[in-house]
Amino acid sequence: MLSPHPLRRRPRRPRRARRAWRRPVAAVVALATAVGLAACVTNREEGNPAGWTEILPATDPALAALVPPDIAARGRITASTNPPFAPNEFKDSDGRIIGYEIDLIRAAASLLGLDVDIRQQDFNLILPSITGGTVDVGTSGFTDTPERRTSFDFVDYYTSGIAWASRPGVTVDPADACGATVAVQQGTYSDTDDVRVKSDACEAAGRPAIRKLVYDTSDGAAIAALLGRADAVSADAPVVDYAVARSDGKLERRGDVFDTAPYGWAVAKDSPLGPALAAALQTLVDSGDYRRILAPWGLTDGALDRVTVNAEPFTAPRKAGT
Repeated sequence: MLSPHPLRRRPRRPRRARRAWRRPVAAVVALATAVGLAACVTNREEGNPAGWTEILPATDPALAALVPPDIAARGRITASTNPPFAPNEFKDSDGRIIGYEIDLIRAAASLLGLDVDIRQQDFNLILPSITGGTVDVGTSGFTDTPERRTSFDFVDYYTSGIAWASRPGVTVDPADACGATVAVQQGTYSDTDDVRVKSDACEAAGRPAIRKLVYDTSDGAAIAALLGRADAVSADAPVVDYAVARSDGKLERRGDVFDTAPYGWAVAKDSPLGPALAAALQTLVDSGDYRRILAPWGLTDGALDRVTVNAEPFTAPRKAGT
């Protein structure tokens, strides 16, 4: 069930403050041997999904005029990300970083007359790099939270939340999971808040605690549920939905999305790049390109009709004389 106060509850730590992405050797062996289906839900993919086409709209001069002069002069923005976090961002078989968030930032930048230099970076270093001026925008599944807004602005591009999934026939209720075994990615909201808080409530009520299995990556957690090591996986809704869609019916969503909050592109506080990106993103929404980008990735529930900045309604700025 959707939270009645979707923007109030926030992670005590960043939703994706993760350690190194390389999975243990044992997980690789499991991936290679498990019923031929585990690979379907991992973040190691051969390429973009079926029906995907590159969408790079022509430059809109009015939007391009909103770009800060220093960025316009170099003709590109630097965007840092931390794969794997499918379907937001992950590497294809050739090592290229792809994903729907990457598609969206490239399309928005194209409207602004800019190229995008995608850089892989440790998640915890992205925001400090924006502060330091070495990165223009953080494109790594950042949750737009009040705490982060004190130092950064966020151009919200999708509404996310937490979702659970399990194998067919395994009945798990995210609202009443006492005694269940649930897989999570280390350091995520599912790890630090969702499952832990629910387990504490179970014990306080004299019921069995939730057994939490913690993995370095979201695909490791999904595979645990797929293979029956865990009764369910808890993760960000787009991650769960993507895993379910690629599981060939071996995973199913359990319950509704809860603890919803917007994903946002992070930019320096009060930077004019934020309004420029927001205006470009709203143009993508209005033209239908936004939903055309999301469609191959199977994303609909969190799609926006109106772009927000810092979770507030956005009005595009006007240049003098326009």
